[in-house]
Amino acid sequence: MSKMDILEKIKGKLIVSCQALPDEPLHSSFIMARMAYAAMLGGAGGIRANSVEDITEIKKTVNLPIIGICKVDYEGCEVYITPTMKEVDDLVSCGVDIIAMDATDRPRPDGRSAEDFFLEAKAKYPEQLFMADCSCTEEGLKAAACGFDLVGTTMSGYTSYTKGTKLPNFEMMEKLVKETKVPVIAEGGIWCPEDLKRAMSTGVHAAVVGSVITRPMLITKRYVEAISMQQ
Repeated sequence: MSKMDILEKIKGKLIVSCQALPDEPLHSSFIMARMAYAAMLGGAGGIRANSVEDITEIKKTVNLPIIGICKVDYEGCEVYITPTMKEVDDLVSCGVDIIAMDATDRPRPDGRSAEDFFLEAKAKYPEQLFMADCSCTEEGLKAAACGFDLVGTTMSGYTSYTKGTKLPNFEMMEKLVKETKVPVIAEGGIWCPEDLKRAMSTGVHAAVVGSVITRPMLITKRYVEAISMQQ
């Protein structure tokens, strides 16, 4: 698919994030592939997935556009979503449609800024679509200005300077839609259909929903906490 075809296929659609980290019960490429397949059957227009292994397995049964990331912890660095060129190379090698990377103001493992890192990646892979995972409007505007193909609200509330932000961050969505010309992806804290409908009403290109669909351990904890507060 061409870049425009990929963007058109996810326009106005729900993108389901199918991820499970090593310390989670569902950590398995096979299980994530089945999650993605179930999401596709349910009407999802795209998938967001972590790791080459999961993406490769998902692509065997799912023909939807995939936003791919590699979550890797580097000592002394807060950035963990596709933090270095190694992760970009790995994602390109498995043929992922869109590569998402942390585009916050925090330095990469090698000390470089998000802008410098992205420009190197874009120069190396000019035909690849890149999405900026941002935590505030200013980062989103900066990402759009430096050439990212998509801008997401993914990291809102997850950086030290946005901690405590109420999610979903509808205000950030609205401002980015109004002030940028690139597709905006709503992501973060969308826990019910009403949240999703409101997010889409801001004019975003698409929306990512993950935990409430694909993380049963976390969902169970929310229910348990709800009843424990009443006791």
